[in-house]
Amino acid sequence: MAAQNQRDYYEVLGVGRGASADEIKSAYRKAALRWHPDRNPANKDEAAARFREATEAYSVLSDPQKRQMYDRYGHAGVGAVPFDPRASYTIFEEFQDIFGDLFGFQDLFGFGTGRPQRRRAQRGNDLQYEMRLTFEEAARGLKTKVKVPRLEICSACGGSGAEPGTSRTTCPTCGGRGQVGYQQGFFTITRTCPGCRGEGRLLRNPCPTCRGEGRVEAERTVEIHIPAGVDSQTRLRLAGEGEPGVNGGPPGDLYVVLGVEEHPYFERRNADLYCTIPVNIAQAALGAEISVPTLDEPETLKIPGGTQSGTLFRLKGKGLPDPHNGGRGDLYVNVRVVMPQKLTREQRRLLEQLGATLEAENRPAQRNSTFFEKVKDIFG
Repeated sequence: MAAQNQRDYYEVLGVGRGASADEIKSAYRKAALRWHPDRNPANKDEAAARFREATEAYSVLSDPQKRQMYDRYGHAGVGAVPFDPRASYTIFEEFQDIFGDLFGFQDLFGFGTGRPQRRRAQRGNDLQYEMRLTFEEAARGLKTKVKVPRLEICSACGGSGAEPGTSRTTCPTCGGRGQVGYQQGFFTITRTCPGCRGEGRLLRNPCPTCRGEGRVEAERTVEIHIPAGVDSQTRLRLAGEGEPGVNGGPPGDLYVVLGVEEHPYFERRNADLYCTIPVNIAQAALGAEISVPTLDEPETLKIPGGTQSGTLFRLKGKGLPDPHNGGRGDLYVNVRVVMPQKLTREQRRLLEQLGATLEAENRPAQRNSTFFEKVKDIFG
């Protein structure tokens, strides 16, 4: 028969009788964290009793059949046998994310697994390599090889850290478990072994090549494929080319960060290029064919007569390759009309003759008026 003062399981977890399985689970997590003896050093006995009470309640209410019997008959429906943590070890496994190594949950009731702790596999560190490119290299793309300093698995010991012909020995402090237990009342609390720092094994004879680290500093040659059209701050990821993992863990990645030098006369805007070409007043007024540099061969650009300074012309597909969509940008040519600073006597005479035929009155130009229209009015 159940004890007369045994509390209702729903009351213990602070939930209603219609609580869902998730609500019961959540309530138990909160109760277990609240009443764990390690969190109540000033009142360990009461905390231990509350902790066991909450675990007993959860073991019943989390089981559909036991819960049904409890709802119908109360404590008598689930028997009067005291709660046995060994029979409900699945609860401990289920909530290992709550307690983990911090509370030593497996040994909380004094029944650790006794299995040696395996050294945890750890992923290797990611590395970053900064690389400078000329504008032309970034525009065309390239394949190159670089030497990246990083840690490598020690070839002498194979990464074990032990001198060749020897191996790590079992830690005598913890017997290879990586944890040691401390008795506190009727609880056994586990902590990381101070002798081996949780590894379970000791290194008596370290490898002289790597000094027991299992890895050595080295330079690795890595081939990098840089796509055409990359820009500064582009990051290329080379999977698995970072540092090797520890204890069989996967290697990290290598990130190549690109820096692209500026071009002497091209300005970049995404995949489009902009440049400024100077023309004299005769070319602008009469029209001309001018040579425009591109990333490949120079192109001939026809500018019409009456072209104003600041006019923008587009050469389609003469910009940079777009590494994202495989297309290509355009080249925009800004025409700048350059006025001569010094004139020969003949040039001055000709300009004076031209000036005599032009309208002498200086008036503010209409906003839609162009130099081409004025010249057409005079010579048309």
